Amino acid sequence: MAKSTAFVLSGGGSLGSIQVGMLQALAIRGIAPDFLIGTSVGALNAAFIAGHGATEDAVDALAETWLGLDRGDVFPLDPTRLALATFGRASSICSNGPLERIIRANLTFERLEDAPIPLHVVTTDVSSGKEVLLSRGDAATAVLASSAIPAIFPPVELGGAVLMDGGIADNAAISQAIDLGAEIIYVLPTGYACALDKPPRSPLSAAVHALTLLIEQRLIVDVERYCGKVDIRVAPPLCPLEVSSIDFGHTGRLIEESRSATARWLTFDDRPREHPGSVLSLHKH
Repeated sequence: MAKSTAFVLSGGGSLGSIQVGMLQALAIRGIAPDFLIGTSVGALNAAFIAGHGATEDAVDALAETWLGLDRGDVFPLDPTRLALATFGRASSICSNGPLERIIRANLTFERLEDAPIPLHVVTTDVSSGKEVLLSRGDAATAVLASSAIPAIFPPVELGGAVLMDGGIADNAAISQAIDLGAEIIYVLPTGYACALDKPPRSPLSAAVHALTLLIEQRLIVDVERYCGKVDIRVAPPLCPLEVSSIDFGHTGRLIEESRSATARWLTFDDRPREHPGSVLSLHKH
């Protein structure tokens, strides 16, 4: 009997394109999930796969979607809104309207429970800071809530709760995958910009970069915590990586490099490891 397999996709802003290359390599090998768990940009990618399938053609279509994006499509900066946010009259520096349109344009199902491949979305309750895993309800709203980076996008009201980016509480949700019955977990991290020439300058880039660092550190801890309980396989993030997590100008290259790196890993190193989180360690170049 085949073991239950989960794909767990973490957050990381524009570096979510790296997950596309990982998904392509997995699809080429015929590795498909029984269910998906996504957080932040990982929720967007997971929702696409949940609806379109984990085939090579479906993942190639996801790649085309990514190649059509630029920063303004996801992080629209408007001087008026920025001024309002500065004086407390807006809850975020960016509107989430354009992001919501992208999400809805690429969904093939309206409710999470109707996804052809079961989909679970990680969010964070703004009031309590607790993780909220969404498995039912409006899919687009759930993904939008999971992607609501604090101060960058407004929080999202859903089911009487106010929700924000799932990466704040639980970026990869490995424990949730185990609770849902996964016996093999493929963790698809975006990594982080480990080789920037200089620190981020703008508030937007600094905030998203800080979140990716938080995500990486939390992911390292979670992988090590649960690796003895289940077969966890962590696809290697790109390294060194000099691309900011709000930079969409290198999407094609990141997808190609990630696909090649994941293909090599699947060929030579896709097996249970004593310390699968070792590929995630923070470092200098």
